[in-house]
Amino acid sequence: MSDPLAGGRLPAAYMVPGTSSFADFLAGQAPDLLPSRRSLPPGQAADLAPHGTTIVAATFPDGVVMAGDRRATMGNVIAQRDIEKVFPADEFSVVGIAGSAGLAVEMVRLFQTELEHYEKIEGITLSMAGKANRLAALIRSNLGMAMQGLAVVPLFAGFDHATGGGRIFSYDVTGGRYEETAFHSVGSGSLFARGALKKLYRDDLSESDCVLAIVQALYDAADDDSATGGPDLTRRIFPVVHVITADGGRRVPDAEVADLADRMIAGRMTRPDGPQAGLS
Repeated sequence: MSDPLAGGRLPAAYMVPGTSSFADFLAGQAPDLLPSRRSLPPGQAADLAPHGTTIVAATFPDGVVMAGDRRATMGNVIAQRDIEKVFPADEFSVVGIAGSAGLAVEMVRLFQTELEHYEKIEGITLSMAGKANRLAALIRSNLGMAMQGLAVVPLFAGFDHATGGGRIFSYDVTGGRYEETAFHSVGSGSLFARGALKKLYRDDLSESDCVLAIVQALYDAADDDSATGGPDLTRRIFPVVHVITADGGRRVPDAEVADLADRMIAGRMTRPDGPQAGLS
């Protein structure tokens, strides 16, 4: 195979104005590099690959918070205790992964490149709805692998300058996109996390209280779902938490999350089921 950069010049395809979608360009020039284009042997691959589990997001008046536990499982085995499942998509958005961990991380990297490529080509940032649609297209292209058990079901959130607030989008394995209100969770522990947030969430939560509510919800998910990892006090492994506001996104420092988790667990020593919600 000849070197496409022989002579120090880029191939002609790189010099022709075209789509602002990096994924579409890659599909035309090197489709084998796309995660969804890899061929798999017949059969189910789900039990062979580590899976990420629970991701939680919630809005507050100034933006949105997303957090994920740190456990990856492979069947009944803990495959990794400190995996990271929440990543910045760009300056004002974040994506959390549930499902086949390796494939999901590759999809996130492609999504990050897709958003950066669009901004460089068009000179503007893609709208929040546009970002959500681009992620839906990437998920839809993975349908073949999803049918073989390698499903990726992310949670996407960010600050929308057009609406002046945080927005959350969930997906199904076919690429269906759904906007969520107030809070949402995906992954094996999502049922328990959403149940906890139903009791803890308020529209007027401060940033710090929203972070606390999400960490509490992840704890409740870990309490009932074996695939979700709770705070690991001995190894000092705690959830990854990102906050996105009009000023941009930031990862909450591990030391701050650790302090929050320590205080939360101390409170649960006297009330194992967590804070009591009012009846009114």
